[in-house]
Amino acid sequence: MDLKELREKAGLSAERVAVELGKSVSTIRFWEAGTYTPNLSPSETLQLTRLYQCTLEELTESFIETQRKSGKKP
Repeated sequence: MDLKELREKAGLSAERVAVELGKSVSTIRFWEAGTYTPNLSPSETLQLTRLYQCTLEELTESFIETQRKSGKKP
């Protein structure tokens, strides 16, 4: 499951995630497109796992899958 699928599974819009994390919507979309991998603080990472209702391992795997789909090396 890639990052966008993980977000959608949690029933969240990119706009909602952006507001919750204090990021721009374009930043969230760049993450989901695999344009770049975020440099999150530990508290932001924890907040993202709570928003997406997933484990740290699931979140990490979703970033790896997103990068794979975009043709970039994780």
